[in-house]
Amino acid sequence: MGKFRGWHILAGIAAMVLTGILGTVMGLNYTAAFMASCVAFVAVALWTDSRITRRRRETAREAQRDTAREAQRDTVREPAQDPALRDDH
Repeated sequence: MGKFRGWHILAGIAAMVLTGILGTVMGLNYTAAFMASCVAFVAVALWTDSRITRRRRETAREAQRDTAREAQRDTVREPAQDPALRDDH
Protein backbone atom coordinates (compact mmCIF):
# COMPACT_ATOMS: atom_id res chain seq x y z
CA MET A 1 0.00 0.00 0.00
CA GLY A 2 1.47 3.37 -1.04
CA LYS A 3 1.26 6.77 0.52
CA PHE A 4 -2.20 7.89 1.60
CA ARG A 5 -3.20 10.77 -0.65
CA GLY A 6 -6.68 11.50 0.67
CA TRP A 7 -5.88 13.95 3.47
CA HIS A 8 -7.68 16.76 1.68
CA ILE A 9 -10.84 14.63 1.48
CA LEU A 10 -10.70 13.79 5.19
CA ALA A 11 -10.20 17.45 6.07
CA GLY A 12 -13.16 18.38 3.86
CA ILE A 13 -15.38 15.77 5.48
CA ALA A 14 -14.40 17.00 8.96
CA ALA A 15 -15.24 20.57 7.93
CA MET A 16 -18.52 19.38 6.46
CA VAL A 17 -19.55 17.64 9.67
CA LEU A 18 -18.54 20.59 11.84
CA THR A 19 -20.36 23.08 9.62
CA GLY A 20 -23.47 20.90 9.57
CA ILE A 21 -23.52 20.73 13.35
CA LEU A 22 -22.93 24.47 13.73
CA GLY A 23 -25.59 25.26 11.11
CA THR A 24 -28.15 23.12 12.91
CA VAL A 25 -27.26 24.67 16.29
CA MET A 26 -27.62 28.15 14.75
CA GLY A 27 -31.15 27.25 13.65
CA LEU A 28 -30.64 26.82 9.91
CA ASN A 29 -33.03 24.44 8.17
CA TYR A 30 -31.60 21.18 6.85
CA THR A 31 -31.20 22.44 3.29
CA ALA A 32 -29.23 25.51 4.36
CA ALA A 33 -27.08 23.51 6.77
CA PHE A 34 -26.33 20.95 4.04
CA MET A 35 -25.45 23.63 1.48
CA ALA A 36 -23.16 25.38 3.97
CA SER A 37 -21.55 22.03 4.72
CA CYS A 38 -20.93 21.39 1.02
CA VAL A 39 -19.33 24.81 0.59
CA ALA A 40 -17.12 24.17 3.62
CA PHE A 41 -16.14 20.76 2.23
CA VAL A 42 -15.03 22.19 -1.11
CA ALA A 43 -13.20 25.16 0.43
CA VAL A 44 -11.28 23.14 3.02
CA ALA A 45 -10.50 20.27 0.63
CA LEU A 46 -9.07 22.64 -2.00
CA TRP A 47 -7.11 24.64 0.57
CA THR A 48 -5.66 21.51 2.16
CA ASP A 49 -4.76 20.04 -1.22
CA SER A 50 -2.93 23.21 -2.24
CA ARG A 51 -0.98 23.31 1.03
CA ILE A 52 0.03 19.65 0.72
CA THR A 53 1.08 20.15 -2.89
CA ARG A 54 3.12 23.24 -1.99
CA ARG A 55 4.89 21.38 0.80
CA ARG A 56 5.69 18.43 -1.48
CA ARG A 57 7.10 20.77 -4.14
CA GLU A 58 9.30 22.53 -1.58
CA THR A 59 10.56 19.19 -0.27
CA ALA A 60 11.35 18.03 -3.81
CA ARG A 61 13.22 21.27 -4.57
CA GLU A 62 15.27 20.98 -1.39
CA ALA A 63 16.13 17.36 -2.21
CA GLN A 64 17.17 18.39 -5.71
CA ARG A 65 19.36 21.20 -4.33
CA ASP A 66 20.98 18.83 -1.85
CA THR A 67 21.68 16.32 -4.62
CA ALA A 68 23.24 19.05 -6.77
CA ARG A 69 25.40 20.22 -3.86
CA GLU A 70 26.58 16.66 -3.18
CA ALA A 71 27.43 16.18 -6.85
CA GLN A 72 29.34 19.46 -6.89
CA ARG A 73 31.30 18.48 -3.78
CA ASP A 74 32.19 15.12 -5.30
CA THR A 75 33.55 16.72 -8.46
CA VAL A 76 35.62 19.19 -6.43
CA ARG A 77 37.09 16.43 -4.23
CA GLU A 78 38.08 14.18 -7.13
CA PRO A 79 40.34 16.11 -9.50
CA ALA A 80 40.39 14.76 -13.00
CA GLN A 81 43.77 13.45 -14.10
CA ASP A 82 44.86 13.00 -17.64
CA PRO A 83 45.99 9.38 -18.14
CA ALA A 84 48.86 10.56 -20.32
CA LEU A 85 50.32 12.56 -17.41
CA ARG A 86 50.43 9.62 -14.96
CA ASP A 87 53.86 8.33 -14.07
CA ASP A 88 53.31 4.54 -14.08
CA HIS A 89 56.75 3.63 -15.46
